[in-house]
Amino acid sequence: MSVQHIDVVSLGEPLYEFSQIPQSPGRYLQGFGGDTMNCAIAAARQGASVAYVTRLGDDEFGRQFLQLWRDEGLDVSGVAIDSQAHTAVYFITHGADGHVFNYLRKGSAASRLGPADLPLELIKRARYFHTSGISQAISDSACDATFAAIDAAKGAGAVFVYDSNLRLRLWPLARAREVITATLARADYFLLSLEDAEALCGLKDPDAIVDWCHRSGAGVVALKLGAAGVIGSDSTRRLHIDGYKLNCVDATGAGDCFAGALLARMAAGDDFWQGLRFANAAAALTTTGYGAVAPLPGPEAVRQLLNRG
Repeated sequence: MSVQHIDVVSLGEPLYEFSQIPQSPGRYLQGFGGDTMNCAIAAARQGASVAYVTRLGDDEFGRQFLQLWRDEGLDVSGVAIDSQAHTAVYFITHGADGHVFNYLRKGSAASRLGPADLPLELIKRARYFHTSGISQAISDSACDATFAAIDAAKGAGAVFVYDSNLRLRLWPLARAREVITATLARADYFLLSLEDAEALCGLKDPDAIVDWCHRSGAGVVALKLGAAGVIGSDSTRRLHIDGYKLNCVDATGAGDCFAGALLARMAAGDDFWQGLRFANAAAALTTTGYGAVAPLPGPEAVRQLLNRG
């Protein structure tokens, strides 16, 4: 019997979101966040079949996540419920230097994930396996689980897509550099932001950063430049795609949307360069709304922006 593949399997930590309304400092919008979870929903909204792997607390926040994922069409068979831990929470506030994040995630259910908890048969069905540096940073056991999941996915023939998503509030820079560099060496596709890159390799020039990624073992690289767009490279071709001038109100989740849209388009048969253009436009659209999940666009909105040029 042939294996029924899933386009995208993503692993990580979801966080229940409270996002401050800038015009009303004492009021917050309820939402959902977490980098790999945002990516999973972004890919599903673009038509990919998606499964998410994580652990939730046996609490109201966890139950709302499960309902969200079912509503979005995600496969939740890889989601475990931990009755001894809570679902992680974070708050977004807005200051003079942009949005500020505050977390209640220590000891979260997802941080208690270990290699023995992995739904390996589900992971082995992935066409594209996706995870991030945050998934590794939340605990030592989660880091071990992430490496075990990568081994299982790649061993079964999956394409491994890795987003650095460096968060120095979660782990020391030396440890982050060690783990992320070791992981990107296994990545078929490595996604990173300019800010992450400067911290990881000490370089500021985008082309020098991309060269460093390839020297470190990454196969294909997408260097996200924020409003300036993205640089893609497969070691033989390099392309800079400009950003879009839109009414940006909140950049939360834009990089995650980029990852999900790229995965969905490649799963649908686009090559990397076509997927890169699509993902660049999708990420730009995400910045026009508040929160991580609510603004994630569908395919028609993205194509309209692409056609607008």
